Amino acid sequence: MLVHRSGTARRPRTAAAGIVLSSLSALALLLTLPGTATATAAGTAGTSGTSGTADGKPERGSAHMGMGVVQHDGRGGLPRDTRVTQTEGVDVSSHQGNVNWSSLWTSGVKWAYVKATEGNYYKNPYFGQQYNGSYNVGMIRGAYHFATPNDSSGANQANYFVDNGGGWSRDGRTLPGTLDIEWNPYGAHCYGKTQSGMVAWIRDFLTTYKARTGRDAVIYTATSWWKDCTGNYGGFGSANPLWIARYNTTVGELPAGWGVQTMWQYTSTGPTVGDHNKFNGALDRVQALAYG
Repeated sequence: MLVHRSGTARRPRTAAAGIVLSSLSALALLLTLPGTATATAAGTAGTSGTSGTADGKPERGSAHMGMGVVQHDGRGGLPRDTRVTQTEGVDVSSHQGNVNWSSLWTSGVKWAYVKATEGNYYKNPYFGQQYNGSYNVGMIRGAYHFATPNDSSGANQANYFVDNGGGWSRDGRTLPGTLDIEWNPYGAHCYGKTQSGMVAWIRDFLTTYKARTGRDAVIYTATSWWKDCTGNYGGFGSANPLWIARYNTTVGELPAGWGVQTMWQYTSTGPTVGDHNKFNGALDRVQALAYG
């Protein structure tokens, strides 16, 4: 503590020194208390799935299907009735936590996709409850991978996916893995890649996935993203089923190469679980995709 040098009376030096020593002692004690540094760090960093980072971006690992749809494409009404039978499904990730699968089954949901992995650094901690829970109530289920093409190669991420829940078996209840390729929630929308570079990355992932599992992966995307980031490439439609993201009354324009969607994520505000989807066909068509 500085001694005042104005016209006011000075404190005795011994008293001032005592105050300084007392302050220093308190500071030293605070710095050595167990957990103080950890608590401070925790106060400035978000928790995955619940908050963001200092720059306003979500925590790495918290991405999920369709998190950029409303921001980039908006939200319209619910789907219109069609003559084609549609089979209801949901998609889930860690932000849903433990899912009430019995309630969903009773409501008419017959299939589900569960986030298994992201990039080459994240595994869904709720994967077991979600993947096995949906199966145990009778649903046909599959796993999906949220791609981050700026982190590693397509082959690297396909292998990471297969090794951590994204495989396939011919049991009639397991759908082929899905590549979730959409807006980057952590940075540049197209992950810093050129359109041709993005196409090459996607091909690398799909080729590796098929080599590992024997199945062609499903591609989940939005038409606007696909146009921006791949140049509306049309070369995957003959082999890879399309899962389109659009929250409106119709599916709208599809990406080049696909004449029809296999699945449609039509809302993020459904009951029990927000993300609801329609499979373009009756339940036997879902089963056919599972069997391969």
